[in-house]
Amino acid sequence: MSLLSAPPVSRPLGNSGISISSIAWGMWRLAEGERTAAEAARLVHAALDAGINFLDTADIYGFDGAQGFGDAEALLGDVLANEPALRDRMVLATKGGIRPPLPYDQSGEYLVEAIDASLRRLRTDFVDLWQVHRPDILTHPQEVARVLDDAVAAGKIRTLGVSNFTLAQTDALDRFLGNKLVSTQPEISPLRIDCFENGELDYAMTHGIAVLAWSPLGGGRLLAPQSERDKVVAAALDGVAEAQDVSREIAAYSWLMAHPAGIVPIVGSQRAERIREAASALNVRWTRAEWYNVLVAARGVPLP
Repeated sequence: MSLLSAPPVSRPLGNSGISISSIAWGMWRLAEGERTAAEAARLVHAALDAGINFLDTADIYGFDGAQGFGDAEALLGDVLANEPALRDRMVLATKGGIRPPLPYDQSGEYLVEAIDASLRRLRTDFVDLWQVHRPDILTHPQEVARVLDDAVAAGKIRTLGVSNFTLAQTDALDRFLGNKLVSTQPEISPLRIDCFENGELDYAMTHGIAVLAWSPLGGGRLLAPQSERDKVVAAALDGVAEAQDVSREIAAYSWLMAHPAGIVPIVGSQRAERIREAASALNVRWTRAEWYNVLVAARGVPLP
């Protein structure tokens, strides 16, 4: 039985000319539990030493509903201040445009402020990728585009992307940008398969946009399935995991990576051993029958 192509070790970040690892590490929980800079540094090293060079954060990471806005960025900034050489080993991405309690604000005035604040917290002159975190439907995309193009021209941002945008919202912003979008970051997992059928991945492939998947384990539900659907999908993943002697989470990452859009799963673990283990997803191979078996389990109905 023919196998799907093995995922490459690295992928292009859209049409930017930047190369990123086929797996990313995300820091939305980096600042939890009063983690020290030394502890955060161990996690950064774990990712980089495992070949994961794409690091994803956001200004909202660390916010608990009352305080902590910017804490994850600031903690990574402390790591980079202590070890400046690490900056050259990573492709650093952050996001902005969420402004509690509004909740979303992409007005030109605020975006300028948010970008500069992120750079200060991260202790860096530029980020490799800046993404609009969630769409602000009260701001015209032309206004957003103007600020982002200006930030690129000023050398503060190398490339641009969006997160949690619909296909139409992505297209609207891209039409006003001089520096075209290189990434989109939707929620994708074996339990969240909307973008396989709603055109998002097709749009990304036709426009040369990298696809970055947040919550690739379904918010942890794949590791501790509760609903009947969760259990059926987990069982389908387990068939491949057991045959190839990997964990269910590794099978889930590799299932996403097998898609021709080149989906990059963002590993959310804040444990060094699990970050290192994630790199083994590169070695898992799928047959078409196995891959579609997981999709059918997720859909809950047979394919047409």
